[in-house]
Amino acid sequence: MAHHPFHGSVPDDRLYCPRHDMWVQLLDNGEALIGVTSFGIFLAGEIIAFTAKPKGAEVGIGKGLGTVECRKTVLAVHAPISFTLLDSNEAAEERPALVNQQPYAAGWMVRVRPTDWATEKAGLFDAAAYRRHILKIEPEARFD
Repeated sequence: MAHHPFHGSVPDDRLYCPRHDMWVQLLDNGEALIGVTSFGIFLAGEIIAFTAKPKGAEVGIGKGLGTVECRKTVLAVHAPISFTLLDSNEAAEERPALVNQQPYAAGWMVRVRPTDWATEKAGLFDAAAYRRHILKIEPEARFD
């Protein structure tokens, strides 16, 4: 089967976790949205199911915030930061195609209250650094 290089977007308005291919977008009210990157979807394959932990869950950095089912496997979704889970994206849980088609918009996964943002944001990449990270793994990658 021929290899098809990654082709997708890396929006400039959020930070990225290169270890787990997740993004974090801090909101004006101090809350944050978290989702999987288009590159993470490229690596894992099409997501056919997503389930988040329950509201109120305390999740540490690197720990599971939920699971995704891909065509070949079920994977833990690892938290790029520590947080209290405020809400999951019920639309994405009901229609996981949203995660695949709009990972940076309607396909976000969870809304959270970060618990150690001041420390943990230093471990995240800006969009330019995340693009460089992708190119190290996938040299033929193209970005929208």
